Amino acid sequence: MNSITGAQVRAARALVRWTANDLATAAKLGVMTIRRAEGTDDAVSITPANADAIRRALECAGVEFIEENGGGPGVRLKGSA
Repeated sequence: MNSITGAQVRAARALVRWTANDLATAAKLGVMTIRRAEGTDDAVSITPANADAIRRALECAGVEFIEENGGGPGVRLKGSA
């Protein structure tokens, strides 16, 4: 799994209208871990396992992470197939 950025976490949480507490609950992490992840625009400064838990929780909520493609990393809601 590729790394995520704090900016992606903030944007993804906004897309699904979750509070930091909502994400912490879904990822089974502490809210301070979420805050630490969101504290930078660059790669998250948390353990890889915690970053994966955040990513999985947001993906289960319908978020798709977009990798760096010249325009920067991003997020979007998954389209219905």
